[in-house]
Amino acid sequence: MEWEWITRKFCLFSGRVYNKPMIVSYVIIVLVAIVLAYAIGMYNALVRLRQRVREAWSDIDVQLKRRYDLIPNLVETVKGYAKHESQVFENVTKARAAALSGGGTAHERAEKENMLTGALKSIFAVAEAYPELKANTNFIELQRELSDTENKIQAARRFYNGNVMDINTRIEQFPSNVIANLFSFAKEEFFDLDEVPAQREPVKVSF
Repeated sequence: MEWEWITRKFCLFSGRVYNKPMIVSYVIIVLVAIVLAYAIGMYNALVRLRQRVREAWSDIDVQLKRRYDLIPNLVETVKGYAKHESQVFENVTKARAAALSGGGTAHERAEKENMLTGALKSIFAVAEAYPELKANTNFIELQRELSDTENKIQAARRFYNGNVMDINTRIEQFPSNVIANLFSFAKEEFFDLDEVPAQREPVKVSF
């Protein structure tokens, strides 16, 4: 009865004569088109979120490389006042080399960065025992540059983790999780690093 009423109304509105099967076919086509458009929209949204994560990671990478560039000068400056602390310098050099190797997941990269952070803590602990070193102009400038770099890493990390949360939430939610599974969108890893209490070091060497 309802279909007959819909058919009559549709025919009157369009000025054409349609039978019931044709009406059903048109309705199905419209519904399929709506579902398809919605699915495409969800897919494109996931692609955009994934791209944001990649761009945010690139920002982190730039700042981490800046930190790597500062470390050799820092080691040489401290070494000029504390040559006997060879083990500390060796640990920093090894940790830097491991971090520079890159690769791996965000979690694996974080582990390498945490090792480097621990090594840097040691070198600044050594510097505390040498007042002349702490007053050295080059050392002070390196401290300033490293502190500025750490702040930028911190900001880039927060931005990255925010984007990771966005895409992971979308991947878990229905109905976008259906599209995510269909097109193999994987959840991203957060980039979590150890925190060093600021009062224990002259500069922040971790984030």
